[in-house]
Amino acid sequence: MSGPKSLSEKQKKATFGVVFLTIFMDMVGFSVIFPLFPSMLDHYLTREASMGGGMVTAFVELVKGYGFEGVDGEGFRLETVIFGGALGSLYAILQFVFAPIWGRFSDRIGRRPVLLLTLGGTCLGYGLWIFAGSFWILVVSRIIGGIASGNLSVATASIADVTSRQDRSKGMAIVGIAFGLGFVLGPALGGYASFWDWSTDTESALAFNPFSLAALISFCLALANLSWLAFRFRETLHSEKRGEGNEQPRPVIFKLGRIANPAVRKTCLSYLCYMMSFSGMEFTLTFLAVERYLYQPRDITGMFLLIGFTLIFAQGFIVRRFVGRIGEKNMALQGIFLGFIAFIFLSFPSSESWFFFALFLMACGVAFISPTLTALTSLHSSEQEQGFNLGIFRSSGSIARACGPMLAGLIYFLFGSSFAYTIGAFLLLIPFFILMKVPKPAKDESAEES
Repeated sequence: MSGPKSLSEKQKKATFGVVFLTIFMDMVGFSVIFPLFPSMLDHYLTREASMGGGMVTAFVELVKGYGFEGVDGEGFRLETVIFGGALGSLYAILQFVFAPIWGRFSDRIGRRPVLLLTLGGTCLGYGLWIFAGSFWILVVSRIIGGIASGNLSVATASIADVTSRQDRSKGMAIVGIAFGLGFVLGPALGGYASFWDWSTDTESALAFNPFSLAALISFCLALANLSWLAFRFRETLHSEKRGEGNEQPRPVIFKLGRIANPAVRKTCLSYLCYMMSFSGMEFTLTFLAVERYLYQPRDITGMFLLIGFTLIFAQGFIVRRFVGRIGEKNMALQGIFLGFIAFIFLSFPSSESWFFFALFLMACGVAFISPTLTALTSLHSSEQEQGFNLGIFRSSGSIARACGPMLAGLIYFLFGSSFAYTIGAFLLLIPFFILMKVPKPAKDESAEES
């Protein structure tokens, strides 16, 4: 019989390793730029000043007059928030658009060729960033990276291909750990690498910049990932299980109505609403820490490390050990509840101890939700629709990460931190009630999807 049981344990481990590194790199690519936004804006403004203007100068002029006076007059300006939100949103929007496209394409031709193509794009994006002397080169590199990062759906579908239905949630916990590690090392990598400035005085569009070391390290990791895939990864979707239909796959951009199973539509919608709130609160945590506790870059790096390692522990130990007893749906509901409590705590000024306790609850919440909602989506999907449905699921998270930071940043600076985090908490009630209507999935290997 073909399928998960026909694969050797060695092949499964190789698949897990490649998928782990692929998702890890996608998360690093999304988050490595977070701590660089203020210095990145200043760098390209200074560079363009000597050249008579440019894209960044025009952007700052557009939002001129909307300043934010931070701690001791040296806080974050609104243009920095919008600048960072725009770059982060560009990456996430492209990931949102291409996740279902790559997912559907892999359903038809297999996972391996699509992963090879997209990982090659990831390497190209980081390679351009190394030499992003001009801002438009940086934008092009983020565009290429965002398109390639749509392979999240393909990587997740590969895990579904090689795990039985009974073990699907445990397999998806591997995905969650990769997200956690990427979230740990991405901001830390960007922050520490920025201490080594490789920039030169040249006005050439292709030149080293203060962020070249972060880009070079990311490029080396991506190249190692591509090499590992080329030599160790075997196709996980057998030809007889590939989707049937038109010869040419049609690009599908976040069309929930095309998902046949109503349970999958609900899990995707729940994930969209949850990530809208979480990504916005995650993005504004840096501003919150500076506003309330006068945090410096080293303190902020420690804050992200706490969140990341909590994610890893909760997904690697609690989820993998207890999801079988509790069930995917119940564990996801518990995660949403933890997120609600965390955001309520963060909405009111408190001691640092309570602040870190709230961060711990927030990290546990997302650790419970990400693998279990992914598993629910997979378990309610037929084998022919795994890539497509998981692509829609991942694109839901991507569009949330594209909109959430921008909206949360504007609310934060217009109405204050307490109001922003209170809104974030009550937004979580929407996915909670949607998820309540999702039925328990069948887990026997021969279960047919309705």
